[in-house]
Amino acid sequence: MSRLPMPALFLGHGSPMNALEHTPISQSWRELGQTLPKPRAILMISAHWNTRGTLVTAAPKPETIHDFGGFPDTLYAMQYPAPGAPELAAQIATLLPNCSLDKTRGLDHGAWSLLVHLYPEADVPILQLSLDMQLKPEQEYGTGRALRTLREQGVLIIGSGNTVHNLRALVAGDGAYPWASAFNGAIGQKLLDKADDAVLNYTNLVDGDTARLCHPTDEHLRPLFYVLGTGYPDEPRALFNNQLTMGAISMLSLKLG
Repeated sequence: MSRLPMPALFLGHGSPMNALEHTPISQSWRELGQTLPKPRAILMISAHWNTRGTLVTAAPKPETIHDFGGFPDTLYAMQYPAPGAPELAAQIATLLPNCSLDKTRGLDHGAWSLLVHLYPEADVPILQLSLDMQLKPEQEYGTGRALRTLREQGVLIIGSGNTVHNLRALVAGDGAYPWASAFNGAIGQKLLDKADDAVLNYTNLVDGDTARLCHPTDEHLRPLFYVLGTGYPDEPRALFNNQLTMGAISMLSLKLG
């Protein structure tokens, strides 16, 4: 490595209400933003932008997208007016096969609901990479590996999703179903063990039925595969916000470097 790279993150984002609420989770995001090196730019990989083929945002002033329903007006009024990074988007498009620029899309809530806490001044250029739903986990990991060089250029890469995400099984309050705890514990241990192959083959972590309960659809887990691909073998890993809520949502987060 020619220089100490920026860390890379996977953040469990949970409910859009986390953008508004002051909780131990949102406080941890604020503290993280205060302790990380100031990035040149941030590349977000959110569970909430699913495409065929890979797209990267290239809008100079990305809009704040309120891609949810049934929440308070104050949440819809929130704006995150960070600048875009069109030149960096063009560079990313050269690093990845079949990657195209999207010059109109803004930031979905998987991005800005975290960023309002991490960088509340909205003074760091932001761009998003879509999830190519045609890719297999190993290919998403490979995409992350192709992006790893950006970390040495001062770019903070953040995957935004959840290691357990089943909206059909939600209940009020904190705590978790036994199957959610079992899966979350298994994936957390494999992350610390740097057993990335086991994470990519997540349906075998506990058993297939448990994996399907934890992820009826897997878009909230996929950002983790990209982030793992950006990792270096010799760098430390740390878990934080490792808790479950509403029965079937994990806020487990990972820091590389």
